Amino acid sequence: MASSGSILAVDDTPASLKLLTDILREAGYDVRSARTGQIALKAALSEPPELILLDIRMPDMDGFELCRLLKSRPQLADIPVIFVSALSETEEKVQGFALGAVDFVTKPYQREELLARVRTHIELHRLRSRLEEMVKARSATLIESEKKLRTSMFDSITALAAMVELRDPYTAGHQKRVSEFAVAIAREMGLNEQMIEGIRLAGVVHDVGKIRVPAEILSKPGALSGPEMMIIREHSLNGFEILRSIDFPWPVAQIVLQHHERLNGSGYPYGLAADEMLLEAKIIAVADVAEAMATHRPYRPALGIEAALQEIKEHRGELYDAAVVDIAAALLATGKYLA
Repeated sequence: MASSGSILAVDDTPASLKLLTDILREAGYDVRSARTGQIALKAALSEPPELILLDIRMPDMDGFELCRLLKSRPQLADIPVIFVSALSETEEKVQGFALGAVDFVTKPYQREELLARVRTHIELHRLRSRLEEMVKARSATLIESEKKLRTSMFDSITALAAMVELRDPYTAGHQKRVSEFAVAIAREMGLNEQMIEGIRLAGVVHDVGKIRVPAEILSKPGALSGPEMMIIREHSLNGFEILRSIDFPWPVAQIVLQHHERLNGSGYPYGLAADEMLLEAKIIAVADVAEAMATHRPYRPALGIEAALQEIKEHRGELYDAAVVDIAAALLATGKYLA
C-alpha cells in the first residue's frame, strides 16, 4: 500500500509522540518522530518531509524557535508546519502564524479533525508543487499545447481554492462567484484577454490564504475579537506567500495580496493608495465586496443585491475605483449576477 505522505512529528513527551505517530501510521502516513528540536532539524534536513507536526513547549529549543529555523532553510521553507499544542491562546496562534505555520491543532485533539487538517495541508502542498512544475513547463511548451496546459493549470488552481472552502462551508462557491463577476466587469471594461485570464485565476484563489486561518475563526457566528481579526486580515498576505513562487504569466500573487486594499489607503495589508494598486486588484475588490454582501455569512444573513449596490456606489471613488463601480452596478442591475 502506497504511503499517504511523509510526516515528521516532533514532541518531547513520549506518550504524546507515540499517540500522534500511531494515529498517523494507522491512516497510512510514513511517519518519523523526534523528541527534541535539534534532532527534528537534522531529520528534516537529511530527508525533507511533506508536513511537520510540531509541539510548542519543549526544553532547550521550543517549537517557535524550531519553526523559525525550519523556515530559514531554503530547502525546508515551503514545508507546511502545523503546531499541535495544549496552548490555545490567540496570541500564541498569532505568533505561530507569523513564523510561517499553516495551522494550529489544540490538545486534546479529535482524531478525525487532526487527520482532516493533515490531509488538507499535504494535498495543498502537493498542488502548489504541481503548479510550480506546470508553470515552469509552460515556457517550454509549444504554442498548440498552451490551451491544454492553461486548462490543466486552471483545474489545479480550482482544486487549490476548494481546499479553503472545505474548511469554510459558509463561503462555499464565494471565490468562483467573485471570479465570474470580476471577469464580467473586466470584459465590459474592454480589457484584453491576457488581463482577463489573470483576473479569472486570481479571483478563483483570492481567499486561498484562509487555509491558514483556524476553522473556528472562519465559522464563528459572533463578532471577532481584535486578535482574531488580525489573523483573518493576514489571509491576503498568506495567499501571496502561497502563490508568489509560482511563475504565472499574470500578476496573480500581487492581485491576491492587494484585493483588500482601498483607494484612500484605508485597506490592508499595506494601506496602498489608488495609484499603487493594480487595476486587476481594484476589480477583484469590488467583486469581492459585492458578492460578500449579497450572500450569507456565519455572522449575518445575506444583505442582498440592493445593499451591495448601495455599498459600492456610496464609496465610489473613495474606497472603490469609479469606473469599476459604474460597470459593476450596471451588471448587478441586470439581475444576472450574484442573484
